[in-house]
Amino acid sequence: MNKTLLGIAMCATAPFAAGDTESQEIRRAQSQASVAGPEAYFSGQVRVDPLFPASDEINASGAYVSFEAGARSAWHTHPAGQRLVVMSGVGLTQEWGKPVQRILPGDVIVCPPGVKHWHGAAPNSAMMHLAVTGTVDGKNVDWMEKVTDAEYGASLNPSARSDSALSAKQQSIPLIAAAMATSNLPALNGALNQGLDAGLAVSEAKEILVQLYAYTGFPRSLNALGELMRVVEARKQRGIKDDQGREPVAVIPVGEQLLVLGKANQTTIAGAEVKGPLFDFAPVINQYLQAHLFGDIFARDNLDWHSRELATVAALAAMPGVEPQLRSHVAASLRVGVTMDQLRQLAALLAEQGEVEAARRATEAMAEAL
Repeated sequence: MNKTLLGIAMCATAPFAAGDTESQEIRRAQSQASVAGPEAYFSGQVRVDPLFPASDEINASGAYVSFEAGARSAWHTHPAGQRLVVMSGVGLTQEWGKPVQRILPGDVIVCPPGVKHWHGAAPNSAMMHLAVTGTVDGKNVDWMEKVTDAEYGASLNPSARSDSALSAKQQSIPLIAAAMATSNLPALNGALNQGLDAGLAVSEAKEILVQLYAYTGFPRSLNALGELMRVVEARKQRGIKDDQGREPVAVIPVGEQLLVLGKANQTTIAGAEVKGPLFDFAPVINQYLQAHLFGDIFARDNLDWHSRELATVAALAAMPGVEPQLRSHVAASLRVGVTMDQLRQLAALLAEQGEVEAARRATEAMAEAL
């Protein structure tokens, strides 16, 4: 198979006869045979599902390209450019001379003509994208050398990421929160161990699980705290000495002063005084929010607001049906110092842990925030 046909197989579709009528044509799903990505131009397992070829009407071809975890293309360019739309999973792409970047469902990658690049799946997640590739004189790709393991491994190197990337300790917080919100105790066990290994103090882990009762309910919080007890005891039995952390030292007021503090914290996090028809209809709910959540809980100083919002966003993303609150807390997290890069990393971490729908909801909330 020559390079032109390989390019069509990789980024679009094997050619087939275009219809010669003026009527609309429907090519049914799975009516065209899949093509395996050739070993000469791919590392790992790749499948191409053709959609349409270039034609006189549209000088571009299209296909779904599915990469198993760790699979990627070789370095290549496109003489007429390419558009990729990530459909599922977590992917990676890199332009020659620039850092590796993660790509998530809904992301659109615009590759101009002649730009040397590669794309594929993240190490722990499959990825599928829609590829639409332009053609010049019947050619849509120029293949180059394969991506080395070192080049691909740069995606795992924190120094290759943005300066605002989440630390190893911070990365465990969304995973803990999402596992708690879905009552996935095995996943919670792993996330807690990951966090404690990365330096998360036991008191910080407790604080995350205590705070989230306000978003996920007491039963999930109690079950999660029980799992944390078991994790800490098991680690102790293995001779691991975890940092116990500290209890809050801030003096939390009571009565009217607590309401004043809670309202001030709520206003800072929300960006404005919280009011509206809902709180006019049931004013007591906002009193509870101000006095207890933004007063009693957010005034506790053994966990910073940055970490609290990472946990809240991840927990809300893991629960379908609370998208308005998720959007609100995405905006709130930006106000307390979380960056958009960090939120994108949060979504990627959720997807890598199998929480694909949670990652999608988080990504959509970020798009609305922008």
